[in-house]
Amino acid sequence: MALHATSVPSSGTVPDGGAPAPATTSPRRRPRRTPLTWVRGGGLSTLVVALPLIVVFGLFSWFPIVRAVVMSFQYTNLVQPAEWVGLDNFTYVLGDPLLGTAVRNTLYFAGLALVLGYPVPLVAAVLMSEVRRAKGLYSALAYLPVVVPPVVAVLLWKTFYDASETGVFNTILGGVGLGPFPWLQDPSWAMPSLVLEATWAAAGGTVIIYLAALTGVAPELYDAAEVDGAGVWRKVWHVTLPQLRGVLFVTFILQIIGTAQVFTEPYLFTGGGPANSTTTILLMIYNYAFGGRGDYGAATALSLLLALVLAVLSAVYFRLTAKWSD
Repeated sequence: MALHATSVPSSGTVPDGGAPAPATTSPRRRPRRTPLTWVRGGGLSTLVVALPLIVVFGLFSWFPIVRAVVMSFQYTNLVQPAEWVGLDNFTYVLGDPLLGTAVRNTLYFAGLALVLGYPVPLVAAVLMSEVRRAKGLYSALAYLPVVVPPVVAVLLWKTFYDASETGVFNTILGGVGLGPFPWLQDPSWAMPSLVLEATWAAAGGTVIIYLAALTGVAPELYDAAEVDGAGVWRKVWHVTLPQLRGVLFVTFILQIIGTAQVFTEPYLFTGGGPANSTTTILLMIYNYAFGGRGDYGAATALSLLLALVLAVLSAVYFRLTAKWSD
């Protein structure tokens, strides 16, 4: 009886009644990185180029943050030697009876700004994108309030808000039988008046962002919507808004952060009045540092608390909207 030779792979064995075992290869070992290999790979030249940027960024960005953290545990007016007080600054700030009022006013301002200031730039950008002629002129006019210095804009609107019958807004509204309105002199009117000016001043930048995002929407999507018989509103709802979803989520959180740090309007329009109806968190920080108390430690403590709240809010917001923004 003849015996037939069976070839067996050199790298494996044949188990009883089974297929040959697959060949095993040892994993390739990565070369060990040493300072010499890092230099030869261009790491030193990269560090030399990046070092000035790192120094400038650290000096003007991270150093003030670290200095503020240290100062929040000190009592200092930047003139006399600093005194370590531990958590006393945070205790003082959280126990300030005006803090609750400032938080409510800041939330009120942010809510009004979202209701009024968030949809206005989007509507303006969509309308401007449909204009066939002089689109650049409309874009320039929309961005013009952003070019005006904030202090100049506030002082200009302060004359418009003259509560007398001869005030600019009261004269215009008086022509249709409305007014006169107290605007900045009444606690119930002061905050909406600030929001109106802030929306006018800041909407232009958001309009430009939306216009740039609209250029990335494929025209074929609108053509397909028209073939399906969609009108203007349905095209905006089913095509424009879904395509701008990521930008809308980013501008939403940026507006919340910006309105939570409102300072220019309350400071220049009313100084926090009348009756603390426009006192915001940043105005309290300013008063801590440059008011009668002159306590920079308390000011930085409240600043860190605000930054912490905004950081947590931003992290939670981006975590919840991560899937929706794709």
